[in-house]
Amino acid sequence: MKNKKTLVLGASAKPEKYAYKAITMLVDKGHSVLAIGQNAGEVAGIKIQTKAIPLKNIDTITLYLNPARQKDYYNYIVETKPKRVLFNPGTENPELYQLLELNNIKSEVACTLVLLTTNRY
Repeated sequence: MKNKKTLVLGASAKPEKYAYKAITMLVDKGHSVLAIGQNAGEVAGIKIQTKAIPLKNIDTITLYLNPARQKDYYNYIVETKPKRVLFNPGTENPELYQLLELNNIKSEVACTLVLLTTNRY
C-alpha cells in the first residue's frame, strides 16, 4: 500500500469527533498525517497545528469543516496543490468543487473512514 501524505483540515483532539478517528486510522494504516484545527492538541502522535502552514507534496486533503468554515481555506487548499480533496459527510460544497476543478484538483465526496476501512483510500 502506498503512503498517501494526508492533511486533515478541521482536526480535533476530541475522541468523539470523526476527524480524530480519521487521524488515528490514517496513522494506523501507515499514512503520513498533518493536521490543522481550531485548537492545538495531539492525536496518535500527530500535533494539531492552529495555523495554515505552507505544505508540499500533499496527496490528499480530507475536510472536516462545514462549508462556511471552508471559505477561509479556499486559497490555502488551492496553493497546497493536493492531488485530491475528500469531502466527508457534512462538508459537501459545490462552490469549492468548482474552484478545485478550475485548478485541476480532484474532489471526491466520500467518507475517509469508509475508504480506509474498505482499503479504497
